[in-house]
Amino acid sequence: MMMHEAFTRGVFLSLEGLDGSGKTTLLSHVRRWIEELGYPVRVIREPGGTPLGERIRELLLDPGLAPMDPWSEVCLYVASQVQQAREVVMPCLKQGVWVLADRFRDATVAYQGWGRGLGAERVKDLQDLVLGSLFPHLTLLLDCDVAVAWNRVARRPGFRDRLEQETRHFMEKVRQGYLELARNHPQRFVVIDAAQPLLEVLQNVTAALERARPRLVSGDASEI
Repeated sequence: MMMHEAFTRGVFLSLEGLDGSGKTTLLSHVRRWIEELGYPVRVIREPGGTPLGERIRELLLDPGLAPMDPWSEVCLYVASQVQQAREVVMPCLKQGVWVLADRFRDATVAYQGWGRGLGAERVKDLQDLVLGSLFPHLTLLLDCDVAVAWNRVARRPGFRDRLEQETRHFMEKVRQGYLELARNHPQRFVVIDAAQPLLEVLQNVTAALERARPRLVSGDASEI
């Protein structure tokens, strides 16, 4: 099943990183950057983004459902991704709308392939089966030491979901998974040091987007 058609008019961007890496803040910044270029943008999140995806999200983040079998977990994430790809991502790209994702398929490879120890290639194979070659054109990876992310999450008020309750060792493996993905796909990934002061992070993200902009807007996004 090949989802990523040869020609799409929109551009697909994703933000990846650990909980506490600052994705929520950066999401608004990148959205404004796209809008200032004059392009329509649709912001999505994974899991979620569709009626089915939001129900799946509730299941995945519910601490009351722990422990969850790792392969059950993977299948739920991939189900959300394929639903969102069919219902939101591909229609938007065909219409010339830019799609900005708070995580997509890379998160499953990092969290379940590496974090759960299921194997990155096995998770990728499952995703390839249903998502084909649909990948973001550009992925910004917000990287920081696990201790930094851990402390940020700990300072958040209120409820902590099932993944936010994971061990530090688990998060270390997830971080290594993300960095391995970035090393293996340097044409798509840009790694941002998310431990810096916010202003510096914003400046570095803007600089990365500006470097990528000529290819993004020329239709050669697949070559980034």
